[in-house]
Amino acid sequence: MKIGIILQSNNPEHVWNTLRLANALLKAGHSVRIFLFSEGVELEDIRDTDQFDVSKKLREFKDAKGVISACGTCLKARSKSESKVCPITTLNDMVKMIEESDKVLVFG
Repeated sequence: MKIGIILQSNNPEHVWNTLRLANALLKAGHSVRIFLFSEGVELEDIRDTDQFDVSKKLREFKDAKGVISACGTCLKARSKSESKVCPITTLNDMVKMIEESDKVLVFG
C-alpha cells in the first residue's frame, strides 16, 4: 500500500511518533512518503533528547527508502532556503502525493 504522511509539527514527540509509525509501515512492506508542511519543515532543527531520538528515526526512515520532501513556501516563511534531509517541493507535489496514495495521514 502507498501511504502519504503530512507532518505539520515541530514538536519532538509528535515528530518522533510520526517517524516511528513511518518506519513500522516500511518494515511491513508499504511505501511511505512524508511531506513536511508548516512547522514540520523545521524537522532538522529538532534536537535529540534521551526520550526522542528524532535524528535516529529519520536516518532509519531514509535508510529504509522512505521518501521525504519539504514545502518550499513553508521553508521560505521561516527564512530557510533548503533542507539538508529532503528536497524542496511545492504544493503541487503534495497534491500529487495525495492523489497517488492509498491512504493519507496528517500529524500536527
